[in-house]
Order: sequence, then structure tokens, then C-alpha cells
Amino acid sequence: MGRSCRTSTSSEHGAVVTEGKVFIVGAGPGDPGLMTVRGKQLIDLADAVVYDALANVALLPPRARTTGRPELYYVGKRGGAKDSVSQEEINTLLVKLAREGKRVVRLKGGDPFVFGRGSEEAQAMNDASVRFEVVPGITAGIAAPTYAGIPVTHRGLATSVTFVTGHEDPTKANSQTNWSALAKAGGTIVLYMGVKTLSHITDALIEGGMPGDVPAAAIQWGTHQKQRTIVATLESIAAKAVEQNFAAPVITVIGWSVVLRDELTWFERRPLFGRRIVVTRAAQQAPALSDKLRELGADVIEMPATQVARLDLGALRTEIGRLSQFDWLMFTSQNAISIFWEQLLGEGKDARALAGLTVAAVGPATAGVLLEHGIAVDVIPNRFAAEGLLEMLQARDDLAGKKVLYVTAEGAREALPQGLKDLGADVTKIEAYRSIVDGEGSEKLGRAVESGRVDLVTFTSGSAVRGYIEAVGEDLALRVPAASIGPQTSDALREAGIEVKVQAEESTLDSLASAVLSAF
Repeated sequence: MGRSCRTSTSSEHGAVVTEGKVFIVGAGPGDPGLMTVRGKQLIDLADAVVYDALANVALLPPRARTTGRPELYYVGKRGGAKDSVSQEEINTLLVKLAREGKRVVRLKGGDPFVFGRGSEEAQAMNDASVRFEVVPGITAGIAAPTYAGIPVTHRGLATSVTFVTGHEDPTKANSQTNWSALAKAGGTIVLYMGVKTLSHITDALIEGGMPGDVPAAAIQWGTHQKQRTIVATLESIAAKAVEQNFAAPVITVIGWSVVLRDELTWFERRPLFGRRIVVTRAAQQAPALSDKLRELGADVIEMPATQVARLDLGALRTEIGRLSQFDWLMFTSQNAISIFWEQLLGEGKDARALAGLTVAAVGPATAGVLLEHGIAVDVIPNRFAAEGLLEMLQARDDLAGKKVLYVTAEGAREALPQGLKDLGADVTKIEAYRSIVDGEGSEKLGRAVESGRVDLVTFTSGSAVRGYIEAVGEDLALRVPAASIGPQTSDALREAGIEVKVQAEESTLDSLASAVLSAF
């Protein structure tokens, strides 16, 4: 797709002017998985993203934090919020960025044209002669009830649905909504926002003839991991919302299809729903575990305790230049493989350079990364640790006198290289990277821990333990129990004084996710 949306025109003075374009994109109701493919593509290609309070920040490109591209502009847009930017200011910003020749994504919660003021922004672009495109999003009025187990239509219960803004107070003399007619229309009524006016709206519907015992539900933060749902009747839903401290964003559903919630609830029944779990893996690897936990219903906080920093790789390139002199190639981490492969390609070589080498990996995840590069691993231990790999190698008779290239991290344990030397192997150990502290999000995490809103912290290495403690402080680090991927990580946790609530049976992410599940 490239930057094909840009065009060049000539001004009256002959200068070439590059035109940008504004893409008004619906971000969906909150769950990042509900973002459209088209919308995600545009965000990835954007020069600037202008986003609202209700657009999930998980949709923003991770690279923006380190590279400043795309440029990010937060414009609030939550009713009454101090940080909310006026619509006129937003329109002016969009026009300015487009006239600078930028691809601009205007990221709006839900659907831009459903109570989203996207049409007003599109009009402003048209008036300013700025090219624009509108990408629909899944609207909260459908998504939130679905995630609460409430269909907005159902044969025999509701054959129509009406979407209404709840911002409009029925007591106003110039109300645009005929509440009396709406009360008699039948079907399902879905109110957007409107917590402050809910009691007036329900009174108006009852006065218009709708029975007070019609089922109703209010859904706060629909499709988010912190979703809450209350069920009542038309005459009691407003009082119950106040009692439960419901505040925006809230979708209210009024109609007989609400009775199906007991049968159709699925989102809030997931086994880890309501649990907040911290993932401390390096930023590049966090999603592999985070996605598994979110699928189980957890509210995941990604706080990369460490990130990978490459060391001087001259020695590695030297050994890659004479790979044919080695008999074995061994890896105990995915990071080591990634760096090795990067340098291999940089030296003008590919998988064929490994022909004749016996390749060993510490576990299936590491072996899987090699397989992605077309390398089938010869030796994988049953116990996914350096000691497990040594046990398998001790049963072989082809290591004595053999040359082994072992690529690892700085400060990695000496168990494997020393064990190989004890078996008579000639070991060349290359330290390709180090794990350094990455405190991104540590302040936010610290506040969550301090308020008691974290249930468990997951760790996949001893370096992550050290990084976590350094990021949040020792006092806070000791407050929350841990889930460990294996014995070495558990030892590091206990040495630091952190309770190990559960340990994975195998040193894999799947096993760690299962261990987290068993902890609750």
C-alpha cells in the first residue's frame, strides 16, 4: 500500500504541494481484537494518529514509543473530562496535519458515524478541501450487549432495535427524541452513555406506556477485561446503576432479550475473568503469553521487566565465518537464535551453512524458532532446562573431542558449557546479548500493586525477576505472588523474597498459562 494516498499538485507559483489524507477510523468498542483489518492496516502505515479516550491504546503501534513514528495526538473526548479537546480544535489539528502531507488516522471509539461525531469531522475535512476516507468500526451498542450475553434482536422476543443517545435529557423542552413513541414501538432499546440521565429516561418511557417490569441491563466498559454488567427492570435499573457506582462508559439495554443473559453469557464466565495478571517478558515476546492469558479472561498488564540489548557481535560473525569447523550448534533461548540468524544472513549465508551440524535446543519453543528458519532440531530434552539438555547429551557418545558453538546471553549460567566440557567437548561460548531493565509502565504498575489490584505476576527468567524489582521497588515487588516458568526462575524469586504461588510443570508458555489457571 505504501504511501499511495499522497498526491502532488502545483500551486499558482509553480511549487509542488504534497497532499495528505485523513482516515476517520472506528476503533471498535474496546477489545483490540474487534478492530477491523482495514483500520489496523491504516494505523500501521500512518504518519500521525489522533485518538480519543475510548480508543484502546493497545491499537497504537508499539514503535511509536521509541521512534516517535507515527506521531501520537491524544484528544480526550470524554464528556466533561478536563483533558477533553474541543471539536473545533480537533478539526483544526486534522487539517493542519493533512496539509503537511501526512497520512492521518483519526481513531475514534466504536463506529465514527454512530454517535461518534465522525460525520462532523468528515464535513470539516470536506469544507477544508482535505481528502478523507471513513472506515466503519463495530459499535458499542451491539458489541457490549453481545459480550454480556444479550442479543439485541431475537426471534420471538425482539424483532427490532433502536439506538438512542442517552445524553439527551427527556425533561428538556426541545428534546429531539419522542420518548412516548419509543415506549410504544416495541423491540429493544439501546442507550449510549446516559448514566446521568438514566432515571429521567426510564421515567419518560414508563410515562409513555412501557411496563416497568420490562427487563433492563447496564454494561460498563463493554468488551474490556474490566466489563461489569447489572440486570434489573426498567423501573429499577437507574437506582441499581447508582448503587453499583456505574459511570461512563455504559451501554444500557432495555427489552425482553435481556432475559437470555443467563443462557448466553460467555465473556464473564471465562476462567480468569476479573483477575489482573502482570506479564514481565521482554517487549518483543510479551504478546505470546499475554494473548494466552487474555483468551482465558485475564486483565493483563504488560510491564516488560527486561529488553534485549545486543552486545558486540564481532566474535559471533567470526565464528559464523567458520561454521564448517564446528560439529554442534546449541541454543538455550529464542533471543540467541534471532541474533544468530540476523548475523548469519548479514554474512551472506543462509540455512545451508548449517549443513552437517548437529543442532540442539533447550525446549520446543526454541526449537520452533529454528524450524521457522527451516532447521529441524536434532536434540530436544524432556526437561526444558540446561540440566535436561545435558542429561540427553550424556546418553550420547558423539561429544568427546567435538567442537561446539554455544550462543547465549551475557551472564547465563555455566551449567551447560561446563557440562559439555566435562563430556570432552571443545566449547566456544559466544555472549550475543544482555537483558537490561525496561521500566516502561512501571509507575502505572506500581500504583496498581499499591492499591491491591494485581493478583499475580508471571516470570520466565531470573533476569525478569531482577528487572521487575528494580522497576517497581522491593517493597511493592514483595506484595504480589508469582507464577514461575521453571525451577531456576523459582529459585531467583525465592531468593528475592517473592512468594512462588505456582510453577509451570514444563518450561513452556503453554504450561505457564496452565499454571496460572490452576492458581485460581
